[in-house]
Amino acid sequence: MPELLDRLCAIVPDYPQPGVSFKDLTPVFADAEGLKRMVDAIIAPFEGTFDAVAGLEARGFVLAAAAAYASGTGMVTIRKKGKLPRAVHSEEYTLEYGTATLELHRDDVAPGTRVLVLDDVLATGGTINSAVALLRRASAEIVGIGVVLELTELGGRERLAGQRVVSLQEV
Repeated sequence: MPELLDRLCAIVPDYPQPGVSFKDLTPVFADAEGLKRMVDAIIAPFEGTFDAVAGLEARGFVLAAAAAYASGTGMVTIRKKGKLPRAVHSEEYTLEYGTATLELHRDDVAPGTRVLVLDDVLATGGTINSAVALLRRASAEIVGIGVVLELTELGGRERLAGQRVVSLQEV
């Protein structure tokens, strides 16, 4: 999988700030073989253990929808604040430059649902940790977390202590 990601990811220098090389996964999503292999690889370690896949806005939606389809399960969206029209659970978290809030419809996950959380990148762990907190508030069981890329130097995995975390590539 790392060779496929290295071949298909677009590298954008100095984005979102000088000195950062951004790995853009959209070319992987656009490649039929790349998308299939990525989705198969990210759900394989959790096969048979989940009832739904939760995707984090925005690239996590693409990954989670494809994973839900491939596994024959449902898909739950975890959105940025103000995007969901019904009653929500909310979770605020800290970013390097401020705070943000994620939301989940209160009735999107039945209590006891086994959920696999997917996102494109694990950096500091703040966003995924907030998603896990939201799902727990909805009485879901978190079976694991899958990410395509893990930025190991930022220590996000440590913020997710106690969770099973699978990354397809560490960078």
